[in-house]
Amino acid sequence: MKKILVTGGTGYIGSHTVVDLLQNGYEVVTADNYSNSRPEALAGIKAITGKPVQHHSVDLADRAATLALFEQHKFDGAIHFAAYKQVGESVDKPLEYYRNNINSLLNVIEGLAAQGNSNLVFSSSCSVYGNADELPVTESTPRKLAESPYAMTKQIGEDLITDYCGTRPDFKSIILRYFNPAGAHESGLIGEDPSNPPASLVPVITGVAAGNMSFDKMTVFGTDYPTRDGSNIRDYIHVQDLARAHTLALEYLMGGKMKSNLDLFNLGIGEGLTVLEVINAFEKVTGEKLNYELGPRRAGDVVAVYADRTKATNVLGWEPTRGVDEIMRTAWAWEKK
Repeated sequence: MKKILVTGGTGYIGSHTVVDLLQNGYEVVTADNYSNSRPEALAGIKAITGKPVQHHSVDLADRAATLALFEQHKFDGAIHFAAYKQVGESVDKPLEYYRNNINSLLNVIEGLAAQGNSNLVFSSSCSVYGNADELPVTESTPRKLAESPYAMTKQIGEDLITDYCGTRPDFKSIILRYFNPAGAHESGLIGEDPSNPPASLVPVITGVAAGNMSFDKMTVFGTDYPTRDGSNIRDYIHVQDLARAHTLALEYLMGGKMKSNLDLFNLGIGEGLTVLEVINAFEKVTGEKLNYELGPRRAGDVVAVYADRTKATNVLGWEPTRGVDEIMRTAWAWEKK
């Protein structure tokens, strides 16, 4: 049985990916210091799968602590999620984002290399495209200027991996550029449950509607973008579909199918929705009326970005199966629970 390290494994995408890995026959070890997650996710994972996960509370930006983890376990591969991820917060706290996101990646790469191993899946982001020159974006679409320190850490992370793979032909890696993960597990046992206030659109919508936020009205940031209704356009992907892509990426890495030691895939549905269209979808699916207001643009946001997922479908065999209605249904069920 292959043993996989999932960093940030109690986080939102990490916990759903752990479930998919366990259900597909992998042994999983998680590492997370709960900086933006909760230990209750481990109970949810076990309730869904019936399988235990060995967890280590480790600050992966701490080199000594991370390398000690790699001395305890011999991993066949790693999926690196652990990173600070709020665009707006990164604008206010750039040093924290650079220190955490870059150092943790360096330490995980060093740990794998010390074992003579590789098979690294890196959690990147569509934010690396900036305000792209073409839509939908493909893997060959040029990256533009990063609009936030968060996006810059993802660009730097991709460059680190590219440079390292260029010097180590035996080190294999896949970079996955996510679009906008949303929704919750269909079981209702895990979902987006950050220990810090959520900033992503869907949990803010459900939190406001349920009265679980510190504010009772949501703000739509920007109504003058050159889009259908003036609000930003994003590509929303159900978190279970996204989790499935990680298992397929690992199988591709470890199955001897790669033509080189580095590859890159976009993960999105391939359709863009505006913020106001997402709000309308929530109201339609749940029958709830959302209290929101229109406000000015927010620093760090790009106008529009959505994916061409052709490569992921053709190479990995990945097909998203859930749309915005399922995203809203599961997210609302999780929020109410």
